[in-house]
Amino acid sequence: MSNRPNPSIERATDFMWRNARPLERALFAHEFLNGTADAVVAALLAYRNSDGGFGNALEADIRAPGSIPLACENALRALCDARIRDARIAIGICDFLASVAESDGRVETALPHILEYPRAAHWSDPSFGADSPNPTAGLVGLLRYQDVDHPWIARAVQWCERRLERPLQDAHEVACALRFYEYAPDRKRAKIAAVKIARAADQTRWFVKDPSSTDYGVTPLQLCPRPDAIARPAFADDLIEAHLASLAARQQDDGGWPITWAAPSPAAELEWRGFLTFEALKCLRAWSRI
Repeated sequence: MSNRPNPSIERATDFMWRNARPLERALFAHEFLNGTADAVVAALLAYRNSDGGFGNALEADIRAPGSIPLACENALRALCDARIRDARIAIGICDFLASVAESDGRVETALPHILEYPRAAHWSDPSFGADSPNPTAGLVGLLRYQDVDHPWIARAVQWCERRLERPLQDAHEVACALRFYEYAPDRKRAKIAAVKIARAADQTRWFVKDPSSTDYGVTPLQLCPRPDAIARPAFADDLIEAHLASLAARQQDDGGWPITWAAPSPAAELEWRGFLTFEALKCLRAWSRI
């Protein structure tokens, strides 16, 4: 960890140009350097397949070329980060999701074909479990942001609403639930549900409440990356402040932020570091720390 007390946008910029993949470079340029939305879309389309889905290691821990729902969620997050609405991409994703969905609309995080390709060790099983809302709830929320209609969305919304009435087991599921509610049409009702779920996050696996921890997991800032995030009332001010200080201090001497798990290759590690560096800078700026 760097001993420098404050994050350096200059060193982070150098890290991004040296190491990040084209998508994160385009997102970084769009967010911080007046880069174009067209450049983000062009970089994102390199990961798109003919079935309308996304793969090709957009999820850097899964090196398979074929489409998977998790990579589709990553694509929609990139569009949302850049405040881009693209009906062509969104409808293509819906078509792909409909082709792999269960009868009730739920989709698995990944598909069995990933086992034929290099992947991180934690992807030895492509399923998070038959009852998990990861990534279905997150996909629905991000597709709501895209403001498109599709039969799959209607089915998936009904499934998510039923599932999210019951406790969640994993902090990744909490993150997906908050995306679902972040863009729900009934903001008042959604906020009540989101805050209730977020307040129970410390009872789930992989939630990292301790700001000094270097373990892998989901932090309060990942659940509440902006002051206006829907679940903001769920987290105490001092907890948010402590995590912001920790996030700022984690910038490495090369300008980037580290990962906390074993990537499947050095290339994948750098791809993740580019992603996490962009995410850290975006979060810190949203909270007026840079």
